[in-house]
Amino acid sequence: MTTVKGTTSQAGDTGRPGTAVDAGLRALIVTIYGLYAREVGGWLSVSTLIRLMTRLDVDEPAVRSSISRLKRRGILEPERIDGRAGYALSAQAREILDAGDRRIFRRRRGTVDEGWVLAVFSVPESERRRRHTLRSRLSWLGFGSVGPGVWVAPAHLYDEAREMLLREDLAEYVDLFQATYLGFSAAAEEVARWWDLEGLGELYEQFYAEHAPVLASWRARRGKDDAGMAFADYVRVLTAWRRLPYLDPGLAPELLPRDWAGTRSADLFFALQRRLEGPSHRFVDEVS
Repeated sequence: MTTVKGTTSQAGDTGRPGTAVDAGLRALIVTIYGLYAREVGGWLSVSTLIRLMTRLDVDEPAVRSSISRLKRRGILEPERIDGRAGYALSAQAREILDAGDRRIFRRRRGTVDEGWVLAVFSVPESERRRRHTLRSRLSWLGFGSVGPGVWVAPAHLYDEAREMLLREDLAEYVDLFQATYLGFSAAAEEVARWWDLEGLGELYEQFYAEHAPVLASWRARRGKDDAGMAFADYVRVLTAWRRLPYLDPGLAPELLPRDWAGTRSADLFFALQRRLEGPSHRFVDEVS
């Protein structure tokens, strides 16, 4: 059996290209590389990765298949060190993971007074694929849509937006503006139109419902660590968490719905990080 992010599939259905399980396996591997490989030059041997993924109930054929697809996507690059076969993070993957640390491991919340950054773009019809890429990248950064070709985010996302546009060679299509909202409805009403806060709140609720019992279980252990279990729980928790800070624009609390699920979900994630990070790292050191 192979378990990925709370879903279980028979071995014959494990990791088939294009399936949710396949994507989940790749996400787990990227999490492991992001957490541990960068500390040792960005490289892991295939044998080490297989042993680590075994602790996540993933078998060797599924690991090798996922590695192959990550290689084709330009995320991992084959490299032998001291005669051992392994894979290293590509320069692009390392850059993306480094930038992601700012989002994933920090809490950032805007203020009403900071204003907004507007991304106004126009992409020729002949380059529709670039238009799709631009929209998806802005959405992934947490931008909301004001209207066709006009996207908005809290001003604190300016640096990340600029870095992304330059990295992806999209800057020629976009003008960035610093803005102040002056118009007629309450800002909180407009924010609810620019972003799908209800949908984002549901994702946070799902995260909380799935992982709150994990924290409760560890607290009940009263300091008795199982390093392998800590590793498995931490990798799964981080894999589930790391997309949410990207979808969340970091709006000022005054602009969010009451009892915003993102707050308690963040509290939960950072509590799990504090509890699991140390023993998880010890397990990886032992396996490596």
